[in-house]
Amino acid sequence: MTTSPTPAAPITPAADSPLVRATRGLPVPHTPVWFMRQAGRSLPEYRKVREGVGMLESCRRPDLVTEITLQPVRRHGVDAAIFFSDIVVPLAAVGVDLDIVPGVGPVVAHPVRTRADVERLRALDPSDVPDITESVRMLVAELGPTPLIGFAGAPFTLASYLVEGGPSKNHEHTKALLHGDPELWHELCRRLAQISGAFLRVQAEAGASVVQLFDSWAGVLSRRDYVRFVQEHSATALGAVADLAVPRIHFGVGTGELLTLMGEAGADVVGVDYRVSLTDALERTGGRWPLQGNLDPALLFAPWPALERRVREIVEEGRAAPGHVFNLGHGVLPDTDPDVVTRVVELVHEVSQR
Repeated sequence: MTTSPTPAAPITPAADSPLVRATRGLPVPHTPVWFMRQAGRSLPEYRKVREGVGMLESCRRPDLVTEITLQPVRRHGVDAAIFFSDIVVPLAAVGVDLDIVPGVGPVVAHPVRTRADVERLRALDPSDVPDITESVRMLVAELGPTPLIGFAGAPFTLASYLVEGGPSKNHEHTKALLHGDPELWHELCRRLAQISGAFLRVQAEAGASVVQLFDSWAGVLSRRDYVRFVQEHSATALGAVADLAVPRIHFGVGTGELLTLMGEAGADVVGVDYRVSLTDALERTGGRWPLQGNLDPALLFAPWPALERRVREIVEEGRAAPGHVFNLGHGVLPDTDPDVVTRVVELVHEVSQR
């Protein structure tokens, strides 16, 4: 069952930007474009400002968060800034002992496997993350008409990191828990849905124009398991900002079979990774939602003629959707040439102008 349309937000410069208009299915002067993981990774100015500063500390310092978030807007001319953070930041804020290990990702000191482990996971309160509010307000003041996208990790992905203790290829402990003790699994996800939703709400109330719920690992699930064990909790997280009139993007990796279910969880925009064409995604979702995506990040390493051809194809495919936000089908890879990213932004704007 689809959600009712999000009520219109007050018309501010950012609220009437091409990005926000596209997420609402409204006419736009050109297809808006931004990139997941555009804030950091491939930019030399990012590596310079991060020298000697750990990832978690970087995400909690408003001066660094503001600078890093603005860097790709200055360099590439993208249509939105994505808040520089990490999906485990709110977990650390509620006391989970974890670290983001370079080259590995989030590593949890004590994996969550028992009821006692779950019961130690407390709710997130805005007072836990005053620096996030400060960072968003600083950014909104700097960005002016350019919208800021806030984001959070989806409950399933957060649960997988907690249960596995870090990144996993097979998610064996996660699947064993959700099938072996569904009651405990749902209690864990209810707590994580509150944390994710509260983190989204903090960003939206501070001035973010759009939010994205990012489900890195949902693609490892069947449709049946997604409905039984995940969808309601993603809906709770997205529902935390339903009254704020902030468009909600729901994106997952390898989720081609789940696109409609993810939309029905409360999305205003369905993100599509590079494994499914926008044409197929539009058919699968029945044209019920604007779409975001979906250039393969690896194609940024291809010769320009091949890359240009694919960008043009995606822009054309997106014209058939109720709205289209151009993006990668996952994040910018660390060794990507920033000049190529800038050139793609310029091409999208050029070929999509109305």
